[in-house]
Amino acid sequence: MAMSFDPFSELDRLTGGLLQSRSAPRVMPVDLYRDQQRYVLSADLPGVDPGSVDVDVDGQLLTIRAQRSAASADGVKWLTRERAEGSYLRQFSIGEGVDTAQISASYENGVLSVIIPISERAKPRKIEVETPSDSAPAESRTITA
Repeated sequence: MAMSFDPFSELDRLTGGLLQSRSAPRVMPVDLYRDQQRYVLSADLPGVDPGSVDVDVDGQLLTIRAQRSAASADGVKWLTRERAEGSYLRQFSIGEGVDTAQISASYENGVLSVIIPISERAKPRKIEVETPSDSAPAESRTITA
């Protein structure tokens, strides 16, 4: 007599409680780069309601929170549920060289983009080195910033 084996049912049985009982925030994958003017952070949050996304700065700590709700369908028997629900959380230490008042964020096609401008005082700048003129003594050389 052959036994029937449904891998999805077996997997659900083995991990169903484990996946649904996880209360710890999920980690969202991010890309982060810096150009001359700003940091650009892109975070993957597919299926997240934009209204649940919260970006805030407290001192030098940038926090991103989001919530993904479970799909609800009354009267159905789920065969598999692999799209995780729950909260997402990432925190970044942004240092003192950014303009926290000008941070902006947008959410499009499941990607959160956060633009973090670099403050004027932290941007690279060229320092001119003056050379002595014929009438000025060599000791009066100055460096200005």
